[in-house]
Amino acid sequence: MRFFSIEGNRLRLDGGSMFGNCPRPVWAKWFQADEQHRIELASRALLVREPSGRQVLCDAGVGAFLEPKLKDRFGVQEDEHVLLTSLARVDVKPEAIDVLILSHLHCGHAGGILSLYQPGEKPRLVFPKARFVVSRVAWERFVNPHPRDQAWFVPGLRELLVDSGRLEIVQSSRSFTLGAAYSFTFSDGHTPGMMLTRIDAAASAPITVVSDLIPGVHWLHLPITMGYDRYPELLVDEKRRLLERVAESDEILFYSHDPRYACSRVDYDNEGRFVAKAPREKI
Repeated sequence: MRFFSIEGNRLRLDGGSMFGNCPRPVWAKWFQADEQHRIELASRALLVREPSGRQVLCDAGVGAFLEPKLKDRFGVQEDEHVLLTSLARVDVKPEAIDVLILSHLHCGHAGGILSLYQPGEKPRLVFPKARFVVSRVAWERFVNPHPRDQAWFVPGLRELLVDSGRLEIVQSSRSFTLGAAYSFTFSDGHTPGMMLTRIDAAASAPITVVSDLIPGVHWLHLPITMGYDRYPELLVDEKRRLLERVAESDEILFYSHDPRYACSRVDYDNEGRFVAKAPREKI
């Protein structure tokens, strides 16, 4: 297998919300906020190119489907659909994506499957042949959202996915579409049913796409959670279990939102806290 970090449109979100109960004097050492107190974040996808030629995309970033008012609210930076431009740089056309795994259906991870915003036009799916894989619990949350995270879901996306006839709703740790190299664990702390994809590659260490459980390297520290998380204490427990495993087995974590680093291994510092080991800007 070959792996590529695929950049999508960048976001600017409220720094305090991204760091929850972490005081600003702490997170301000890591991020420079703008005049609206927002920090810049990536919305990154992982492309897996299998020896068979099949190509799998893990998440799709925020994309460029938002109308101008919402584009400004979420701080989406570029006008173009950056995910598609980034795929083109590694010679991948949208129709060449065979499977698209959606960790959950918040717009920062699923918006990239939609076409560029055009006034008066309805969005369409930009991956015409891909099978879409999502967990049952995340799908149910999407269909019946709670008011606390309703604004993060994309109106009309449910119908597009169902009408495509290419939707697989996963109810276990495996997907019949993907096969044995891919397995899932599920996290409820950020949003119910979020799916963390683990890829076993024969020639390298396993890679886990950690989505919003750990947005980037600074969120490795156990107490740091987001204000956007539904159940922060549960998320800390989920994060601890995952990090203990990957630190012991020297696995690789892939980050969706870190503005600089796409991946790292995990180690302990002198005080026993989890830290990024050998972080890399590209995978």
